[in-house]
Amino acid sequence: MTTLQRQSTDLETDYVRDWKKKGGKVLGYACVATPVEIIEAAGVLPYRIKAFGHPDTELGDAYLARFNCRFCRSCLQLGLEGSYDFLDGLVETNGCDHLRGMFENWQHVKEYDFFHYLKVPHFLRDDSLEYFTEELALMRDAVAAFAGREITDDDLRAAIDTYDEVNAKLKRLYALREQVPPAVSGAEVMELVCTGSSMMGADFAAMLDEVLAEKENARVSGYKARLIIMGSATDEVDLIADIESTGALIAADALCFGSRAFWNREGEDGDPLRLLAERYLGHLFCPRMFTDYDRRIAYILDTAERAGVDGAIITYNKFCDLHGVEAVSQRMDLEKAGIPVLVLEKDYGSQADTGRIKTRVQAFLERLGK
Repeated sequence: MTTLQRQSTDLETDYVRDWKKKGGKVLGYACVATPVEIIEAAGVLPYRIKAFGHPDTELGDAYLARFNCRFCRSCLQLGLEGSYDFLDGLVETNGCDHLRGMFENWQHVKEYDFFHYLKVPHFLRDDSLEYFTEELALMRDAVAAFAGREITDDDLRAAIDTYDEVNAKLKRLYALREQVPPAVSGAEVMELVCTGSSMMGADFAAMLDEVLAEKENARVSGYKARLIIMGSATDEVDLIADIESTGALIAADALCFGSRAFWNREGEDGDPLRLLAERYLGHLFCPRMFTDYDRRIAYILDTAERAGVDGAIITYNKFCDLHGVEAVSQRMDLEKAGIPVLVLEKDYGSQADTGRIKTRVQAFLERLGK
C-alpha cells in the first residue's frame, strides 16, 4: 500500500490517537495565521481543525446563524457533539467573524482549560509587525504555561528549521503537480496537506519523503485541462476529486488548505518571534488583510503562469463575505490576463451541490474547448 493510500480523512487519526496514548497534548487552531512553530516548540501537537464528514449542523445552528458559513457551523457541530474531545485546548484568531463566532461558542459550551486569542493585525506595516511580534510573545508565554515548560529561543529556532524543511518538501510536491505531465493529482495534494496539519512537523517531513520517492516517476494522464483553484477555507478533498472526475486537473492552488498555508514563508534569521511575525503576517494571502489585494492577485497570477493553467476556478462557501467580495476583482483581473474563470459559490460539504458543481465544471471545460 502506498503512503498516499494510507491517508485518511478521519478527524482523530491513528497518529493523533498514538500521540494521546503517549500522554501528548493537542491544541486546535483553524487559521493559517497561527504560528504552529510556537505550539510545536512546547512539545504540543498543533492540530488544524477540519470538518471532515460534513456533518449535519443542528447543534452548530443553535449557536450560529444560518447565514454563517457552513464550514464554521460544521466545525462547531463536531466540537459540540464530542468529535473533538481529544483536543486539550483551542487557539482562536480574528480570521473572520464566522470563525470567531465558532471558537467563542465552542469555548462557551465545552470550556477547555486552555483557550488563547491571538490577535492578528489587518495591515502589513512596521507598526503592525511590531504589534504582532508582541502578540506572539504573549502566545509563547501562554502555551509555555499550558505545556508546563519554558519555550526558549533555541526551541523556537528548532521548530522554525523543521517547518522550513516541511515547506521545502511541499514545494517539491507542488512542482510534481505543476509539471507536464503531472505526477500527482490535486485531490492527493489536498489530502496530504490536510493530513500534515494533524502531525508534528518532523513526522510530516518524513511522510513527504516517502510520497516524493513514490511519486517521482508517476504520471497522471487522461485529463483535458489544467486549472488553478482558489477561494475560501475548505478541506473538501472530495470537492477536488469531483472536479477532477470531469476531466480537469487541479494543477495549482491558492487555497487556505493548500499553498497559502506555506508558500513564501521564508525570511532572514534573527529574533525568532520577529521572524515568525514577518513570515506569517508578511505572507498572509487572505482577503482579511486590508490594502493588500495587489500582492494577492500577483501571487495568484504567478502561480497560474508557473503551472501553465488553461483556466481558473474561484470557489467560496455561501455567506463567506471576504472571498465572495474579492471574487469579483479576481475574476476581472484573471480574465484580463487571459485566464478564463469559473466562479463557484457553494454550500460547504453539501452532497446536493455535487451534481450542479460537476455540470458547471463540464460546461466550463467546453468553454475552454476541452
